Amino acid sequence: MPSNDVRNLLHAAVPTAAAGAIAAVVSGVVAGGKGALGAAVGALVVMLFMGIGFVVLQRTARSLPQLFQAMGLMLYTAQLLLLFIFVALFKDTTLFHPKAFAITLVAATLVWIAAQTRAHMKAKILYVEPESSKAGTAEKTGSST
Repeated sequence: MPSNDVRNLLHAAVPTAAAGAIAAVVSGVVAGGKGALGAAVGALVVMLFMGIGFVVLQRTARSLPQLFQAMGLMLYTAQLLLLFIFVALFKDTTLFHPKAFAITLVAATLVWIAAQTRAHMKAKILYVEPESSKAGTAEKTGSST
C-alpha cells in the first residue's frame, strides 16, 4: 500500500478510534460495563468494515480505474447494509448493551466518513500526469527543425 493510502487510512482510523474510546467511556458511565463493551465492539466493527473497504477500493482504483466510482458507491452501500445487519442481529444480545453498540456504530461511521473526506480533501493528489523534463526538451528541440 503506498504511503499516501496509509496516511489516508490513518487519518480516518485515528479519529474513529478516539470517538470509539469516548463512546466507550460515556457508555460505561451511563450503562455500566456492558455499555462500554458494546461501544468498543461497535467502534471495532466500524473500523474493520471501513478499513477493509478502503483497502479494496484503493486496489480497485489501481487495477480497474474505470470502475472506481461505481465500486465506491457499491462498496459504501454494502458497508452500510452490513452495519445495519449487525445492528439487527445484535439488537437482543445479552453480551453487551445493544443501544450503546448501535449508537456507537452510527457515530463511528459518521466520524470515519468525515475524517476520510477531510483526509482526501487535504491530500495533494495529482489528477494529471506531469510531463517529464526529457519529453519537454525533446519536443522543444524536435519542433524547431
